[in-house]
Amino acid sequence: MEEEKGALVQSLIDAVNQIASIGDYRCAVKEYCNLARRLKLLTPMFEEIRESKEQIPEETFKALVSLKEALVSAKELLIFGSEGSKIYLVLEKEQIMHKFLEVTDRLEQALSEISYENLDISDEVKEQVELVLAQFRRAKGRVDAPDVELYEDLLSLYNKSNDAATNPDVLRRLSEKLQLVGIAELMQQSLALHEMVSVSGGDPGETFEKMSNLLKKIKDFVQTENPNMDAPAREKNLPPSSSGQATTAGNHKTPVIPDEFRCPISLELMKDPVIVSTGQTYERSCIEKWLEQGHGTCPKTQQTLSSLALTPNYVLRSLIAQWCEANGIEPPKRPSSSRPSKTTSACSPAERTKIEILLRKLTSSNPEDQRMAAGEIRLLAKRNADNRVAIAEAGAIPLLVSLLSTPDSRIQEHAVTALLNLSICEDNKGSIISFGAVPGIVQVLKKGSMEARENAAATLFSLSVVDANKVTIGASGAIPPLVTLLSEGTQRGKKDAATALFNLCIYQGNKGKAVRAGVVPTLMRLLTGPGGGMVDEALAILAILASHPEGKSAIGAAVAVPVLVDVIGNGSPRNRENAAAVLVHLCAGDQQHLAEAQKLGVMGPLVDLAQNGTDRGKRKAAQLLECMSRFAEQQKLAQAQAEAKAQLSQSQTHTHTHTHTQQSRPPSVANAVDS
Repeated sequence: MEEEKGALVQSLIDAVNQIASIGDYRCAVKEYCNLARRLKLLTPMFEEIRESKEQIPEETFKALVSLKEALVSAKELLIFGSEGSKIYLVLEKEQIMHKFLEVTDRLEQALSEISYENLDISDEVKEQVELVLAQFRRAKGRVDAPDVELYEDLLSLYNKSNDAATNPDVLRRLSEKLQLVGIAELMQQSLALHEMVSVSGGDPGETFEKMSNLLKKIKDFVQTENPNMDAPAREKNLPPSSSGQATTAGNHKTPVIPDEFRCPISLELMKDPVIVSTGQTYERSCIEKWLEQGHGTCPKTQQTLSSLALTPNYVLRSLIAQWCEANGIEPPKRPSSSRPSKTTSACSPAERTKIEILLRKLTSSNPEDQRMAAGEIRLLAKRNADNRVAIAEAGAIPLLVSLLSTPDSRIQEHAVTALLNLSICEDNKGSIISFGAVPGIVQVLKKGSMEARENAAATLFSLSVVDANKVTIGASGAIPPLVTLLSEGTQRGKKDAATALFNLCIYQGNKGKAVRAGVVPTLMRLLTGPGGGMVDEALAILAILASHPEGKSAIGAAVAVPVLVDVIGNGSPRNRENAAAVLVHLCAGDQQHLAEAQKLGVMGPLVDLAQNGTDRGKRKAAQLLECMSRFAEQQKLAQAQAEAKAQLSQSQTHTHTHTHTQQSRPPSVANAVDS
């Protein structure tokens, strides 16, 4: 019995200490603070019971057990009040208050059942406990008035559609009252929302989506109001406003990040997007933190993750880089500390032995052994991440690089494809570059079999994800053969070439190389050719090249305006956006293209795009409409000036003719008139 008493009292002390260690309760329920303070006052009673040598009466022991259970419930409620979603706490205030009153009632009932006269505790402690009990009894019948304005402000945003305009005064009040004024608080709230859904084990549903969108509105407002706050992903990458790219005259608003470029957890522009097994994409550091907390589900869908592997989303990373460039923002750098600097393999000794045997065959003088070994390594590297790490650790990369120059086309194909599969591992990218693989890959791209050329293009794309590699690959002469593959390859080859060119041309120095290699005429053929299977890729690359002087000139010379106007009117949302982006560059300072676009009827589609397009599409349409408006005013002014000049000329001609007639009359006529 003494051991049970000791364990019970210690658990009561631990529970109160845990409650005391919980952070502040910055939420709409003021009684949270009072509850925590009252419970801390019970500690002296528990300590005196622990030090007492007397037995605890059975009824009091049962009451203390009930009190322990109530304390556990109180602790969970207080943790939720401290770490939970503030938005949820306000919107669901009635449900939260019901739970609070329920816990208070349980605490009051357990304390009432304790026989204090039979406990060996001091009179001062008894008086303190009686005071706590009296406070709990009063709290049962009293509820603090909620902040009605806060609730109504949140509710108005919660029920408003995403496209509806929001009063900035409302957003300001919310950010201040909820104390969401910094990036750390905003990210914590986003994590709290996801945690809430995870704990519930249910479908996120409409409620979660609405609360997430509401938090995003507050975050956008806070970042717009405080563009220099401690947000690493976007504001710190903005160039000086004098560049003329990120801002326009008199308007320093930060461009709105498209939803698909935001991490669903942090709501920030993603720097290192990775895909989880459900197909959802997250910022690497955010999803790693989620998984480290012991979650085995996808935060957005709540589906169980079949694997904890994180696959880099290279395509999305490239699209984000394109968006950043289009908006005059430096593409976000991936943090080097987001994961361990060196990946280790979990391959078994037997698997490592197999890899070593294959590597020995790669150095064989027998082409058949080399062909078999290269093919096997290609398959192993494709299979899983552990294999990719183990193969690289065993020293395969320099051996595969040396095989790129072999005259055997099949060995060459296996080697370049094995390098492609190995490059999926981030650590291997640097090794492949440092072992001088790029010239060999370019040689395969020029002269290999069609499959080898396709895989060479895909390898260059994979390697070019690292910004420094874009420069290396561009300088190696890779761009002309990529343009050739884009022109004459299979459908898959064209796709591989297009993604590689797109990524390489994010670097300004590669744009001129691509233009001089003849990429623009090739892209125009893909835009207008039958099937239309490459329209998305062609427009995306043109949108990047149009910002370069040589690119703009080449696109203009390719008679692109009619095609662009047609896409703006009839294309997909993303293609309309890219077509408008190209046209903005073409029409900048070029009245000939403006007049041509206007004559082709671009005004109607532009008005529709400005109202119903993507965020970037709306901005580009607005820019074009402004250019068109200025152009129309200039035309009217020029026409008015021409008409005025013509009238003046006509008037001067009439006056001159009349004077000349007077001076030319014969004297007899003049004398006759005088007489």
